[in-house]
Amino acid sequence: MTPCGAGNGGRPIRRSIDLRERGRAGLALVALLAAGACATHLGGDARVTFELTGVTTRAASGHASPGHGFTPETVVRVASVSKLVTTIGALRLVDAGTLDLDADVSAKLGWRFRNPAFPDAAVTLRQLLSHTSGMIDDGGDDYAVPLGRPLRDAIRPANWSAHAPGTWFHYTNFNFPVVAQVMEAATGERFDRLMARLVLGPLAIDACFNWAQCSDVAVARAAVLPDGNGVPVKDDLHGRRPDCAGVNRIDTAACALDAYVPGSNGAVFSPQGGLRISMLGLAKIGRFLLGDGSVDGVRLLRPATAVLMRTPQWRFDGHNGDSEDGFYCAYVLGEEVIATTPGCRDDLFGDGRARDGHAGEAYHVRSGLWLDRAKRTGIAFVATGVAEPAPNAAGSSFTAVEHALATGAIRPR
Repeated sequence: MTPCGAGNGGRPIRRSIDLRERGRAGLALVALLAAGACATHLGGDARVTFELTGVTTRAASGHASPGHGFTPETVVRVASVSKLVTTIGALRLVDAGTLDLDADVSAKLGWRFRNPAFPDAAVTLRQLLSHTSGMIDDGGDDYAVPLGRPLRDAIRPANWSAHAPGTWFHYTNFNFPVVAQVMEAATGERFDRLMARLVLGPLAIDACFNWAQCSDVAVARAAVLPDGNGVPVKDDLHGRRPDCAGVNRIDTAACALDAYVPGSNGAVFSPQGGLRISMLGLAKIGRFLLGDGSVDGVRLLRPATAVLMRTPQWRFDGHNGDSEDGFYCAYVLGEEVIATTPGCRDDLFGDGRARDGHAGEAYHVRSGLWLDRAKRTGIAFVATGVAEPAPNAAGSSFTAVEHALATGAIRPR
């Protein structure tokens, strides 16, 4: 690894400290922080706050890759925050009349999509986007269906709960490959290209689902995702675009990506967790949501449609879903709503203020995009190299790392 401070971007950016107020004690603190950063391995974090009109603060620390410090421009796999962005693309197709939130998705899929226990109950796009479809993940990453296998063949009876569609909340990754497949089948376009056309391109955000649609600049800025010991587990690109764009495939020696038929496997481009984006890019998504579907003069959603992304479709009442120890207590289309349900443990910021957005967790990453609608402000953050199991913040189902980044505290290293 390039020594700290050497090479292009090798110097980690630290959160600002006013030395005029802290004098020699401040200088000593900065020296300790710098020494700690130089001694650490791969892993870092970035945090961007924003309001409707633009970014208000930005900060980062640690190493994104050997010789490169973590910055707000670092491109990171943000895990389940991806679902929020996928939802924007799906709602654009709803606005265009291509999709219907409340229609049976079987018509678009071209095959009968049903919970075997409820063969007469249709599953809708609204239910998929709000995790009330009745689908469940059958342990592990069964939803990561590889290129070369039809999604239809991967859905088993064990992927269905004992609850009828629309009656029960269960947070399920598998919902979103189905959403992506519906989008592909309805348009004839590959999901990653569709998201570039519908969302990322119009907003001028250099981001991608897996790596095919990102620019060479974004690839060069990619964060390696290490475990808690600094050992790479994902996206160890060495500045180069990965083979087969990083797509999971049956035969690792072959890549038939160009021959992929849209609408055959919505999991290929990881709509549930595979978005690579910088925190500045994610902040622009947040500003877009604060603007009810519009940012910097670009409108992509009708205001009435954008409101659906802050209108709860489900709220925990103690008997209507799995809250995962008070973590999920209200869900809109593609977003969580936090700190609004009594008895829950979802107050990430610890201030009792309602916010909507999404959390992300995978490959030792913690990420988040959260909006305070009342103040019309928000925050995008990410941390890599999080040691597992990550301890929770006091009285919360969120981790201490997420709480530190949400509230602006320096992440311990």
